Amino acid sequence: MVLDPAPHILLVVASYYQDITEQLVAGATAEVERAGATWERIDVAGAFEIPAAISIARQAGGIGGRRPFDGYVAIGCVIRGETTHYDHICNEIARAFQDMAVIHRTAIGFGVLTCENGEQARVRADVARKNKGGEAARACLSVIGVKQAFGLYPDHAGG
Repeated sequence: MVLDPAPHILLVVASYYQDITEQLVAGATAEVERAGATWERIDVAGAFEIPAAISIARQAGGIGGRRPFDGYVAIGCVIRGETTHYDHICNEIARAFQDMAVIHRTAIGFGVLTCENGEQARVRADVARKNKGGEAARACLSVIGVKQAFGLYPDHAGG
């Protein structure tokens, strides 16, 4: 599907587990560029902060007065530990992304890995293996395509 005009995407990247998230970013940016879209990046501390950053970006309409975002790719990693903290983080961010997607018609690619251990995360992040960053970018672009099919794209009232 050709998107016209080319979408402008915000990658919101959790810096926790940076070695893993940078692989996800590499996959996502390659896919966004392959689609002819433009992108910007903002970093946050961890996965829990990603939904808030997307919500703020939607309300602001863009960074520094530049073009508003048509979609968002959430990039992060949560690895199960010894407590239930993992479950709370994963459930709440998934709920926040789904709420934004449905209530506000926001195109969000869910590139937050939720893994049992570091090795699972590295395999899923690796662009030569599972490439979940590229998959998340394709998902975001796909939802923008659905918006276009229904005459709702471009929509610069907050993505």
